[in-house]
Amino acid sequence: MKQMPVLFVGHGSPMNAVEPNEFTACWEKIGREIPVPQSILSISAHWFTRGSYIGSGADPRMIYDMYGFPRELYEVQYPAKGSAVLSRRVQDLLGPELEVNDEWGLDHGSWSVLLYLYPKANIPVVQLSVNGLLTPEEQYQIGRSLRPLRDEGVLIMGSGNVVHNLREIEWENPGGAEWADRFDGKVREAVEDGDVSSLMRYRNWKDAAHAVPTPDHLDPLFYCMGAVTEQDRAEVFNDSRVMGSLSMTGYLFQK
Repeated sequence: MKQMPVLFVGHGSPMNAVEPNEFTACWEKIGREIPVPQSILSISAHWFTRGSYIGSGADPRMIYDMYGFPRELYEVQYPAKGSAVLSRRVQDLLGPELEVNDEWGLDHGSWSVLLYLYPKANIPVVQLSVNGLLTPEEQYQIGRSLRPLRDEGVLIMGSGNVVHNLREIEWENPGGAEWADRFDGKVREAVEDGDVSSLMRYRNWKDAAHAVPTPDHLDPLFYCMGAVTEQDRAEVFNDSRVMGSLSMTGYLFQK
């Protein structure tokens, strides 16, 4: 079995789910080109918890964790099955500190992207929460523990945004503010160089307070970086900022 890649996706606005665009076209392309996974472990910024949790249900429910959007967005369905087998495997790898929680399901950090990656919804999906109590180093170590999944047909997908500041959105700006471009570029440089130690100290960077006012959307990248090996190369896609303060940049890690 060919080793599965690791994927970090800048998911952006949930409206991407109902308004196909250049970013969603890239997600479709990735879904066609990478090996077809047996199952998917999604680490979404929108399941940001105090502790580490994983779903285990056969039919994870749709979570519409956004407000004030058009009705059609709340009618989107992505009826992927869960996987008790994958859930138990992750529990084995991460140990007793990981708890099962089936009160959640699939939030838009997962389904708004998977709609394009695998539109048939025929691949089981399990969500792992982002533990907000952990440091980037600890999240990275969880990613390292998850590495064996890549040899077992599992696509590890982190979903968030490198730059995510809703308070500083510039509605008429199709690109990024200067500070957003700078921060996203610095993250890209660290990722491409494999400079994880520098990336973990991002709080010391000049534009961090603007780019990452809360860590939830960047944290999935640390899980992903942990699952990456020295043999993997980073392919950058959707290298863009939108509305001033949102980064769509994603990374595909594979040999």
